[in-house]
Amino acid sequence: MGELQAPARDFWTALEPGEDPAARLKQVRRAHELFVQTGTLSPATGPTSVRSVVRDSWMRSAKGGVNPSGMTDDSSMSWNDFLEYRNGHPMAAAYPLVRSLMLDEVSDSGVVVALTDDVGRLLWVEGDHKARDQASGINFVEGALWAEQVAGTNAPGLALEVDHGVQIFGAEHFALRVQDWNCVAAPVHDPVTGAVIGVIDVTGGERVATPFALSMVKSVVAAVEGELRIRSLTGEVPREVEPSGPSLTVLDGDRYFWRPTGGPSMRLSRRHAEILVLLGEYPGGLGTEQVATMLAEDGIDPVTVRAEISRLRRDLGADVVASRPYRLTTPVDSDIGQVRRMLRTGEIARAIEKFGRGGLLSVSLAPGIADIFEELKEDVRSAVLTSGDPEFLRAWTASVHGREDLAAWRRWGQTLVPGHRDEALVQGRLRLLDRRFGI
Repeated sequence: MGELQAPARDFWTALEPGEDPAARLKQVRRAHELFVQTGTLSPATGPTSVRSVVRDSWMRSAKGGVNPSGMTDDSSMSWNDFLEYRNGHPMAAAYPLVRSLMLDEVSDSGVVVALTDDVGRLLWVEGDHKARDQASGINFVEGALWAEQVAGTNAPGLALEVDHGVQIFGAEHFALRVQDWNCVAAPVHDPVTGAVIGVIDVTGGERVATPFALSMVKSVVAAVEGELRIRSLTGEVPREVEPSGPSLTVLDGDRYFWRPTGGPSMRLSRRHAEILVLLGEYPGGLGTEQVATMLAEDGIDPVTVRAEISRLRRDLGADVVASRPYRLTTPVDSDIGQVRRMLRTGEIARAIEKFGRGGLLSVSLAPGIADIFEELKEDVRSAVLTSGDPEFLRAWTASVHGREDLAAWRRWGQTLVPGHRDEALVQGRLRLLDRRFGI
């Protein structure tokens, strides 16, 4: 690589006030072509058209072996592993605030908002549906890696590299496929350690090329870091707030837990978990015969029901379940209820992840539990299909409950642009399901 003799502009924003975007883009595109061909910039094109922060990124990208004509499609993590990783990442605490501050503003503006982790993996990509569909054509999708050393010069990758807010304009992107886009990004820091935990990015068209776009992102980052700082000082749980009353966990694999108010969790037998779920679903109470028929296809002996309730009271406390009819004496939060709340608030990806863990609803043979499972499954499925969001459809069809959902696979296929990386997967699964169901 040749050394550049003159310093380029060192602005974090792409355009100076009053600068003609078309003329600037023409200059940068010419400089990019020269750089790709020769590995250097001449004084005639370098200082006037390429900012130093971009020039340095191009050089790192080229030195690192990034191909400007293609991009690496990172698929080292399965979708279920990705969801688990994302939900446990510190940036998950920033997600609700970013939604409230930005997404209403950009829902129909032709841009997408992304949150990454500290290595450039896209954790959330949301915003305008048409823009998201178009962005999927350059692999700007949840789970993809956009670190500079993988994707070349881009705003989220560069913001991580230099630990500073930055704007990338059109042909300033190193990869040719991305040069129709503009993007701005700024890093988010841990309030205690100061370490970068991720990036907030906005990607889109002309609106993202304005200096105001970077200011907006930096102001959102400041708000997020302030919120994280308050939570670190108060000890507030960043993602899922602990319920104030007793809670029931039955969707997390084959272990079921009761947590009393202010006390440690207690493991439940499957039968006791089934009874608590049923009583939670029928707050008005259930008679002995009703419980018996909900627990077994042919019913069980009423004496057995009374014995199970007696053991349940012994284990959890005599004041948990009242009699005549059997009912819970206080409202109980549960992960079943959490899934329903997520659906109501539009947190569909989180609802899919929590519901898709399996748990009691998937394995119980009790008719009453099976009914609850089918109702909740249909609620999640309907939310996914109604949204038409390709990432929700991807998550649903990757889950144990949606992997054979023919309608969901078809709907997902309809959302993909020709040549999308998932097109072959979807078409192959549709052929398999068509044969399996004899369609």
